Amino acid sequence: MFSDTDPKRLAQIALVVLLIVGCIAVLMPFIGAVLFAFVVWSCTWRFYAEKLLPRLGGRKVVGASLMTLLLVLFLLLPTLFLAGSLASGADGIIDLVRPYFEQGLPAEPPAWLAGMPLVGGQIADFWHEIAGDRAALNELLRQMIGPARQFLLALAGIVANGLLQLALVLFVAFFLYRDGTVLASALYRAANKLGGELGEHMLEKTRGTVVGVMLGIVGTAAAQGTVAMLGFVIAGVPQAVLLGFATFFLSMIPVGPPLIWGGAAFWLYGQGQIAWAVFMVLYGLLIISSIDNFVKPVLMARGAGLSILLIALGVLGGVLVFGFIGIFLGPVLLALGQMLFTRWIREEPAA
Repeated sequence: MFSDTDPKRLAQIALVVLLIVGCIAVLMPFIGAVLFAFVVWSCTWRFYAEKLLPRLGGRKVVGASLMTLLLVLFLLLPTLFLAGSLASGADGIIDLVRPYFEQGLPAEPPAWLAGMPLVGGQIADFWHEIAGDRAALNELLRQMIGPARQFLLALAGIVANGLLQLALVLFVAFFLYRDGTVLASALYRAANKLGGELGEHMLEKTRGTVVGVMLGIVGTAAAQGTVAMLGFVIAGVPQAVLLGFATFFLSMIPVGPPLIWGGAAFWLYGQGQIAWAVFMVLYGLLIISSIDNFVKPVLMARGAGLSILLIALGVLGGVLVFGFIGIFLGPVLLALGQMLFTRWIREEPAA
């Protein structure tokens, strides 16, 4: 039999569930940016609280504003530099291909293009076919306009969404820095209420894993960008600084750096510098990519206190399930699971 208080209790539970569902629905469009803001806040909190804030006399608004400004400089300035370099590079490409649009293709393809292994002969035959028929060339260009326009629109949408998400990350991070002491205290109290000492250990494990993963990602990206830029300078590739920055940003994507140094090797091959093209390929495989394959797991595992296997599985699985933010969520979930399992098997059975 239900007592008189059961309907009231059920109504309270229903209201709490509806409130939680409503909050999740409201935050869902911004969950990635909010979680990334928490990641940035967790990784920089000790520097802010122990180094920066005491020098500012404990003025939290000033400290939060200054920390957000530092994040803007760190995140936006390289992005603006890369965008400006890409814009100037695009102008160069337009100047390069404009004569082909105005005067048509020359009768013979470039020697490096026709001399490519496996596909060089087919490319040369296709070149001869469209070079001798201006109508066929115009039709080919017309067919390329639609996909090119769709690609540019999609790229513009990605860039705009990325800038919006970045602005939201900075906006959320300001309030996290300003109210960080209260928030950290509330998180520890909530963890203690939910799990006691175990809850606090899980919170510390979460923070340590996030910091370790961030250390591995940023440290590997910086190392790859620096080493790649050095290789581009040695091989005489133009815009070595730009390509180094591009390698830094794309190192967060598994196949990102090979796109940069592979393109540089292809450019060297097209210029007839076969030896330097071979050097670029070997340098990219043995040095640039080896940093990602060996240094990143070691840095992540050391910082997070996890095995390299769990780190690798957590990062790959997290990206497949949650997207970019899964780089952090995957290892955190596996770290907490390992912690709970280890604690469970160490507990003494009840008498």
